[in-house]
Amino acid sequence: MADTASLSVDVPALTSLLDGRYSGVRNLVRKNLAEYAGVVQDQVEMTDTDFRERVLEVIKHMADTGATGLGFPTEHGGGGDVGASIAAFETLAFGDLSVLVKAGVQFGLFGGAVLQLGTERHHDAYLRDLINADLLGCFAMTESGHGSNVQHLGTVATYDVATREFVITTTTESARKDYIGNAAAHASHAAVFAVLEIGGESQGVHAFVVPIRGEDGEALPGVRIGDDGPKMGLRGVDNGRLWFDGVRVPRENLLNRYADVSEAGVYSSDIENPDRRFFTMLGTLVQGRVSVGGAGISASKVAITIAVKYALKRRQFGAPGTDEEELLLDYGLHQRRLLPRLAKSYALHFAQEVLVEQLHAATNDPDYPERDRRALESRAAGTKALGTWHATDTIQEGREACGGAGYLAVNRFAALKADTDVFTTFEGDNHVLLQLVAKGLLTDYSTNFEELDQFGVARFVADLAVETVMERTAVHKILERLRDVLPSSDDGQDESTLLDADYQLAMLRWREEHVLSGVARRLKRGIDGGTDPVQVFSQVQDHVIHAARCHMERLVLEAFTEKLEAHPDDPNAETLAAVRDLFGLSTIEADRAWWMEHGRLSSARSKSITREVNLLCRRLRPVADELVDGFGVPVEMIRAEMLEQGY
Repeated sequence: MADTASLSVDVPALTSLLDGRYSGVRNLVRKNLAEYAGVVQDQVEMTDTDFRERVLEVIKHMADTGATGLGFPTEHGGGGDVGASIAAFETLAFGDLSVLVKAGVQFGLFGGAVLQLGTERHHDAYLRDLINADLLGCFAMTESGHGSNVQHLGTVATYDVATREFVITTTTESARKDYIGNAAAHASHAAVFAVLEIGGESQGVHAFVVPIRGEDGEALPGVRIGDDGPKMGLRGVDNGRLWFDGVRVPRENLLNRYADVSEAGVYSSDIENPDRRFFTMLGTLVQGRVSVGGAGISASKVAITIAVKYALKRRQFGAPGTDEEELLLDYGLHQRRLLPRLAKSYALHFAQEVLVEQLHAATNDPDYPERDRRALESRAAGTKALGTWHATDTIQEGREACGGAGYLAVNRFAALKADTDVFTTFEGDNHVLLQLVAKGLLTDYSTNFEELDQFGVARFVADLAVETVMERTAVHKILERLRDVLPSSDDGQDESTLLDADYQLAMLRWREEHVLSGVARRLKRGIDGGTDPVQVFSQVQDHVIHAARCHMERLVLEAFTEKLEAHPDDPNAETLAAVRDLFGLSTIEADRAWWMEHGRLSSARSKSITREVNLLCRRLRPVADELVDGFGVPVEMIRAEMLEQGY
């Protein structure tokens, strides 16, 4: 049972723990946000056209401070620190999200494509100018007809041997580049993804730097540019469409880190397998998913900060016969609505921290093991999915918890809700990403990694994945071993282990392995029975997604636990342990039906977990204000009129 002793929070120490090694970078971005705090209100008052220009102004100012070039090589004017770059991006998400996304397009997507897919000639030609925001670009991958299935894009780049040029063509209307940030108004160049054809033979999707506007801002010959028009949010981002009608670019404009074409039209690559080449190319762009996931977590922090602070000001009802009304956060239901989401924000923060550390290591080590790179890509996909779904959920619940006041644009929830909604499909639809996570689990990050889509998964599963997962997990042994440390359904009255981190982790590990082995068995049973592998995979997709969620939730709890173990003498250790317990138990509670179905929870123990969650909420309520202050959201970004009113 939760300790009833009072908790305390050292806010500066908590912020320092959360900021970690990049506190200087985060504070620089906080300073920038405070200086341009008015942009949060500008997005409410300005027209779309004016707000786009306002956002561009902020981007250029930030480039002048050096905050946007941290991840680029020092020899080209950058900071040479990928971890610092992501820390800056995460902190930027405390502010207006149009600024965040436009920065992400310019420095993360366009800049990342040039850096990661290009070679020295491209770095010398473009990096310094794009870091300084003197050269504005866009990332032209998605088409109207193809989003997640990048291998089947309709844009074609044909090599013309006679002129030593690539000819870029939009082959059908559905092949137009669509939803492209920076395209509608500001970009002069695009990183265009197209199917490379040489002598009538396709070599798969490659990336090219294509100029799209002249110095006068007008579209270049053969390029047609359209505006996607009004959107749900992100009004300061100029999303547009691009068509290419025989646009010619020099041979040198192919981003040729992984493949090249000679003057004579001879194609070459050090990676012979075309599928592996394609996914190696996409894998270098994993920083985008890491960044979007971190931004979603940061937006959640803003929402929960505003909601908790409002709940500590707003009073409603009271005891009969008294004139004093109760604070919203004193109500058990209100605690239940906000505090588990606060705990999850902390948990996801530490999970994101682990991911960023791994990405930083992989970026700086050319010999980083391939198996670990695959694990990193999987973890990035899963963390992005959980982080952005958490943003959607927390912002909505925070808005509702603030009543009608939360619906007013002046109180930020409107912008947070509208601007983050697209995060769940940025850098890959979350459901598709969780299928990637599950595929990685089933194949044990095999070197035979094939297509991301369900067809590739099904073919692989047909001849290898089931055996691999059984060998990797030795499922029956793991389940028996975990069963020894887990209470059975007959142990419902024993509450002593609920606040034991080992118990919580064992529960999540047991569920993960059980669900994963279940997916493997269903796949094998269907395939052995003669059912088409693609149909079998389609039939078990719900099970696949559940397996991926189970895996990611276990990783998140592990990250939180390991952070506490690494800082046993932290002045906030006891309070953070209670936050961790709230996350762990509320995660188990949310899927308690599954554990009850599989004999790991009795109804009595399930009720005990619910009681414990309630006790933890009550215990954390007195320090809720300090816990949200620990996030370090600049006061200028908590622009909520309702917090300035007296109640």
